Amino acid sequence: MNIKSLLRDNIRSMTPYSSARDEFDSIAEVYLDANENPFENGMNRYPDPYQKTVKTRLSEIKGVPAANILIGNGSDEVLDLIYRAFCEPKINNVVSHNPSYGMYPVLSEINDVPLRKVNLEENFVLDGQKMIDASDENTKVFFICSPNNPSGNLLNKEEIRKILDLKRGIVVIDEAYIDFAETDSWLVDLNKYPNLIVCQTLSKAWGLAGLRVGMCFASAEIIKVLNAIKPPYNINILSQKAALDALNREEEFKQHLKVIMAEKVKIEKALTDSKVIKKLFPSDSNFVLARVENALELYNFLLKRKVIVRNRSKEYLCDNCLRFTIGTPVENQRLIEGIAAYEKK
Repeated sequence: MNIKSLLRDNIRSMTPYSSARDEFDSIAEVYLDANENPFENGMNRYPDPYQKTVKTRLSEIKGVPAANILIGNGSDEVLDLIYRAFCEPKINNVVSHNPSYGMYPVLSEINDVPLRKVNLEENFVLDGQKMIDASDENTKVFFICSPNNPSGNLLNKEEIRKILDLKRGIVVIDEAYIDFAETDSWLVDLNKYPNLIVCQTLSKAWGLAGLRVGMCFASAEIIKVLNAIKPPYNINILSQKAALDALNREEEFKQHLKVIMAEKVKIEKALTDSKVIKKLFPSDSNFVLARVENALELYNFLLKRKVIVRNRSKEYLCDNCLRFTIGTPVENQRLIEGIAAYEKK
């Protein structure tokens, strides 16, 4: 595929901003190049614009070369960069499935790029051909969330391959919840598909939601373009240090993940046994989606008990559905007790 042909004309011809840290990428004893305050306080210098130390550690964990990694201020920045790189406002369009992550339509509106939603089949099953049929010569990006939010399930890989093999545009697979799924990431196929972008995050399984660090994996060619249009110092020093510290505590990450998955089994059993739950949907993430008789009533009942869940009833296929995030053992017990109290009521 000719990736350059997919870029917006102005992006293809732009001259990227060159920061002081772009022009001098080494170690010095005296820094008088970036108009910084010279008095050391740990944050008086600009951060590494390309987060090389963090990427080196990510490369070791993910098995992807650092040249194929972009780090964003949350995954939402990464997604926005993709819109700005490939989609001409009012001319191009993007395609995604419905329901899915709520920021896709928001970013489409912000960038003035129409989003074509393709409804998932019953039980949140993806039909790749329907997404292809919804596209045309002006489609630049397909957004696929797998495991999906709010349903929690992995979308069928063969259906996704149909879209990738079409080679009509960029295919973005949002894997925010992939660490909770018992399957390989699409990272293993990164070299096979030049039009593939995989997005992940440190917000979920790595426990750094407050840090706002998202990851983008793609061909070196795509990463080079996204680096050219991102803000020069998009990840601050504190975030880089905290991210590296978390990545260096991989055993702790694995232990927390093990607890979450064990608690998920406990939650699923409790919900399955409850008469309040009409249907529990299969989940490959750290949350479960359940259909109840009256979602708003149960939501408010739990709220009065200081337990907050998410009412997703307004989403397609999610009528009277609540989404339960897997918490600590104590928090999960509070949820189970709350549902049991509602059932008695």
